[in-house]
Amino acid sequence: MPTNDPAPQTAAALRLAERFSMRGRRALVTGGSVSIGRSIALAFADAGAELAIHYSRAADAAFGKPDAAQQTAAEIRSRGARCEIIEADFERPGEARRAVQAASDAVGPIDVLVVCASIQYRTPFDEVTPEQIERQIQINFRASIELLQAALPAMKRRGWGRVLTIGSINQTRPEPVLSVYAALKSAQHNLCINLAKQYAPFGVTVNNLSPGLIATERNAWRRVDAADWARIEQNANPMSRAGTPDEMAGAALLLCSEAGSFITGADLQATGGKHL
Repeated sequence: MPTNDPAPQTAAALRLAERFSMRGRRALVTGGSVSIGRSIALAFADAGAELAIHYSRAADAAFGKPDAAQQTAAEIRSRGARCEIIEADFERPGEARRAVQAASDAVGPIDVLVVCASIQYRTPFDEVTPEQIERQIQINFRASIELLQAALPAMKRRGWGRVLTIGSINQTRPEPVLSVYAALKSAQHNLCINLAKQYAPFGVTVNNLSPGLIATERNAWRRVDAADWARIEQNANPMSRAGTPDEMAGAALLLCSEAGSFITGADLQATGGKHL
């Protein structure tokens, strides 16, 4: 029989929240100042995590958001969570490893690592320059290896950890103008499968989240012409729309909280059905 007593509903809400709790966990989100990284960091804060968000000053300035990291940190703190910001240029060897150490120094040993920072060039394959190739390899793959090598051993020793790499629909449905980016995302996914098997016995999960078309700062230039963007969305996937960064945050929370404790080596396709 229906009741107006709020206590059962409140208790149920608390039990549900506990399933996705990150209370007491310390998370480093790379590329955490804007777009998907920002939404993931905010979701983690709501779940009780302490945050270190990495950002690139040059990248945020190029997006026209030079204060994005400070603004994101302020939003996280306004929600009652701790947040420190770590500036690092992953184009420079050693900077990704330094970012993990800086995050650990700032908030404590890292329990959760989200590898979100990346770059891409929309260039026909026969026009891709050596400089574009090298920069993408360094930022999108070598820096990821540095992050993982710096963070995983301590997770293994403590017997608990979550690693989430942000992949792309391009792993399986590569766009011709994103050939190098797509290939590196595939390499990153392969690395995740390898590491997931290695670290599963130690309470550490390693998963990959592959977004489809998402309205981010990176593709803001494509949304300037509303009619052109509408055509892009119409053909993007069976849902005929772009996703939002916030729609990626729920999947990240599943894979990085207690709720994802028996999930490892997964590639979660958040593509609006584009992968089908």
